[in-house]
Amino acid sequence: MSFDLVFFGGTGDLTWRKLMPALFQAFRHGKLPEGGRILAVARDDRSDEAYRQFIHDRFAEVESSKRPSDEEFARFAALLHYQRMDLSHPEDYAGLKQWLDARGADTVVLYLATSPYLFPVICEQLGAVGLNGPQVRVVLEKPLGHDLTSAREINRVVRSVFSERQAFRIDHYLGKPSVQNLMALRFANALFEPLWRRESIANIQITLAESIGVGTRGDFYDKTGALRDMVQNHALQLLTMIAMEPPSTNDADAIRDEKLKVLKSLKPFTPESVARDVLRGQYKAGNVAGQAVPGYLDEVKVPPGSSCETFVALRTEVQNWRWAGVPFYLRTGKRLAARDAQIVINFREVPHPIFPNASQPNKLVIKLQPEDGLELHLMAAKGSGPSDQLSPVQLDLDFDRAFPSERVGAYERLLLDAIAGRLNLFVRSDEQEQAWRWVEPILDAWSRDATGLRTYAAGSWGPAAASALVARDGFAWAEEQ
Repeated sequence: MSFDLVFFGGTGDLTWRKLMPALFQAFRHGKLPEGGRILAVARDDRSDEAYRQFIHDRFAEVESSKRPSDEEFARFAALLHYQRMDLSHPEDYAGLKQWLDARGADTVVLYLATSPYLFPVICEQLGAVGLNGPQVRVVLEKPLGHDLTSAREINRVVRSVFSERQAFRIDHYLGKPSVQNLMALRFANALFEPLWRRESIANIQITLAESIGVGTRGDFYDKTGALRDMVQNHALQLLTMIAMEPPSTNDADAIRDEKLKVLKSLKPFTPESVARDVLRGQYKAGNVAGQAVPGYLDEVKVPPGSSCETFVALRTEVQNWRWAGVPFYLRTGKRLAARDAQIVINFREVPHPIFPNASQPNKLVIKLQPEDGLELHLMAAKGSGPSDQLSPVQLDLDFDRAFPSERVGAYERLLLDAIAGRLNLFVRSDEQEQAWRWVEPILDAWSRDATGLRTYAAGSWGPAAASALVARDGFAWAEEQ
C-alpha cells in the first residue's frame, strides 16, 4: 500500500521531537508500509537535503537506544521531502495537491501538527483544492480548541470538509501499550469484570504526575493550564476506559459509543461543587531529585503574577447503575515528587474480617509510566505458626519483561493506525465536545474567582488540600496509604 504522510508544522517541536522519532522506530521495526513518502511543510525555504540534515541533527536529542546509525538514517532519509508553504496562501495548497497528485498514493494522511487556531483555515483550504477525497485522512493534534465554543467551531469546519471516518483526533495516551492492556485486562479476561462495579470497588484514582516544569513553553502553557492540558483529554479518556461498559465488538464506533455514555454520566459541576470538589494549585520553588528548581512565576516566558494552574485534583462520580456512589479522583500536575502515571482501583474491605490485622483492602495498580505493568496487592499468611498474622504482598507484572521484544510506542502506534485507517484509538467529535461540556463549569467558576489558587513546593505531591479532598471520604492517595 503506497502512502503519503504530510506534516503541517514540519519544522516544529512536535514533529522533530515526537513524530519523526516515532516514524523512524516504525521504519526500524519493519512496520512502516512499503511505498511511503513523508513530506514536511513549513514557511522556511529549504531543500529536501537541508530538511534531512535538520532532522538528522535533531535525532542527537533522542535517547540513545532510539537513535539511528548513519546507515539506518540514510535509508530513512530517502523517504523525507520538504515543501515550503504559507498556510494562509491558497496557491500553496494547490502546489501541495500537485505534488501529491503526481504520484497518486493509495492513502494520504495530513497531520496538522500546528496550533489549533490554524485547523479551520487549513481544513477549509484543503477542501477548496479537493484534498479531501476518500483516500485522504486528516489527523488533528490536541488541544482541539480552548473551550466548548472553539471545539465546536473546529469540528464544524472539519465536518464541512471531511467525513467523521476521515478525521483522526489524536490523544497520545490512548496509544500507550499500558492503555491497550487496560482494554485487554477488562475485556479479554473473565477475572475482574464481575468485580468491576460499586459492590466491590471503594474508589478509583487516576494520577498523571510530572516532575518537570514548563521549561521553555511558559507562554503556551500559561494560556492552557493543567485542566485543559491534561484533564479534559488524557485523564477523561482514561476514566472512560475504566468505567465504560463492555462494547459489543472491538469496532471503533462500538468502543467510542460506550466511552461517550460514560462522559454523559459524569456528575455535572455547579459553582458550589467546583468550590468543594475541585482544587487548583501552582508550584513554587523547591527541590526535585535533589536539584533546586524555580517556581512557576520564575519560569521563562511566564507572565508576572500569572494565576495559571499547574496542578488540578478533583472528585467526581459516574452516575449510572454500575458506579453509583463510587468516587473517582483525578490528579495531575507539574513539578511533583515523581514522574508517575497510574490508575489505582481500590477494592472494598472484606465484609467480615476473621484475621486480626487484615484491614488493608486489596488494590489493583495499572502503571502507565515510567513503568508499564500491573500490580495486584493482596493479604497473605507467612505460614510461620498457628497465630500467624497476615502481611501485604503484591503480584507484579512488568510488561516490558513479559514481552521482551520491541514494543510499539504511543505515537508509533497511532501513526501506523492513521495510515491503516484504524479509528479505535482516536477520539470522536461528540466525545471531545462532551468532555469540554463537562469541564466548562470549572473554567467558568475559576474565571469568576481568582482567589482559589493554592501554592505547593516543587518536589511535593501538590497542595495539602489535595489530601484533604480524598480524606473527606475516608480514603487516601496511593502514596499515603
